[in-house]
Amino acid sequence: MSIPIDDILVNKDHAPSGPVVSSLREPLVTGGKTVHDVTEDICRQVEGKPTTTWMLGMAISLATLAVGAYCVFILVWEGIGVWGLNKTVGWAWDITNFVWWVGIGHAGTLISAILLLFRQKWRMSINRAAEAMTIFAVICAACFPGLHMGRLWLGFYWALPLPNTFGSLWVNFNSPLLWDVFAISTYFTVSLVFWYIGLIPDFASIRDRAKNNISKAVYGALSFGWDGAAKTWMRYESVALILAGLATPLVLSVHTIVSFDFATSVIPGWHTTIFPPYFVAGAIFSGFAMVLTLMLITRKTFKLEDYITINHIEMMNIIIIVTGSIVGIAYITEFFIAWYSGVDAEQYAFLNRMTGPYWWAYWTMMTCNVISPQLFWFKKIRTNIAATFILSIIVNIGMWFERFVIIVTSLHRDYLPSSWAMFYPTIYDVGVYLFTFGLFFTAFLLFAKFFPVINMAEVKSIIKSSSLKQKK
Repeated sequence: MSIPIDDILVNKDHAPSGPVVSSLREPLVTGGKTVHDVTEDICRQVEGKPTTTWMLGMAISLATLAVGAYCVFILVWEGIGVWGLNKTVGWAWDITNFVWWVGIGHAGTLISAILLLFRQKWRMSINRAAEAMTIFAVICAACFPGLHMGRLWLGFYWALPLPNTFGSLWVNFNSPLLWDVFAISTYFTVSLVFWYIGLIPDFASIRDRAKNNISKAVYGALSFGWDGAAKTWMRYESVALILAGLATPLVLSVHTIVSFDFATSVIPGWHTTIFPPYFVAGAIFSGFAMVLTLMLITRKTFKLEDYITINHIEMMNIIIIVTGSIVGIAYITEFFIAWYSGVDAEQYAFLNRMTGPYWWAYWTMMTCNVISPQLFWFKKIRTNIAATFILSIIVNIGMWFERFVIIVTSLHRDYLPSSWAMFYPTIYDVGVYLFTFGLFFTAFLLFAKFFPVINMAEVKSIIKSSSLKQKK
């Protein structure tokens, strides 16, 4: 029973002996849910038949995947000449999409690791889906370096430091492209382990509720014999903290190393030291936008409004404001440094972005990434579901154009006017991009159907302090 603060101030004898929950703080779980309700609501999606909405989404995803797979087949069969690349613009949609997908995967580990270390309880309803998003996004990103090699079946020899059947041919350990291989593979491994360990207690709950032998056997194997003992929980929490500590520097290092692909070159517009922090902020910015896009759809489709509340959405929008503002400052800083450097080629590269043939891409980037997130300063907008959904998509469009602007506008006009050229994407550029979209959403929909999309074990731990019924 809660006691008005006025009564406590007047008569200290009425002060409650237990913890006092602030009446100003919004509950993290609404609808008066109990621990039993959490299990029922989350397991319902796993145990029930697929809904019509889920079937429609899966059909669209599979159709997109099939169209993209055809384009990938043609690409592997014919070679990367079917892309719109030329001698001047040797990187275009392939590296743009690679960097974009790696950025998408940043929010998952940040929500899981950094917010866990800072004891932010609002992460508990969204961390599971965000971690899954990270894994699927990194898989999509990994498609592009492999396909860009042309002969994908030799990729292990060309990209990994393995003994080679062609003689003493080794990878270049001084190349940032090889650093990418190490950084992203490490990031993927740690994220996968972190995600799976968090799933084990929930798999055990589904195992204990299973009504047929197949489900009981599958989820029993996935749960690794979880027994729910106090010692088991202690080890589980210790491992989670250790993995969070390992994953936290990865959030900063992975996109920093991706930025080195550009920053270590001498191309005008790339050779700058601001790229590492700028890329990290942009990755978190785009990652949170994609988390919002996916969670708003999941929230509506699976009827999880009591677990993914307006409070969660507002918190994520606040992070988008902060990271979007950092990205905007980075854009301005780039122009200042180009002017301050006095290097003609550097100054021209940035003027060309604004006023050259790709001006439309630059101003799309500025509108989506700098102007649109500022709307979240208004509480009515950042707590509005429809506005948040639209703006989250706009942010991801803007972040794709940011990578496109950095890569293509710096390459298509370099030091030699005689080598200037334009890049025009072909249907196969677009098709391979669609392939990764189909792969991503197919994987995410399968995850949302067969795995608990919200971390039941963690949400149960905050029911007593955050449930509306408990507060009453």
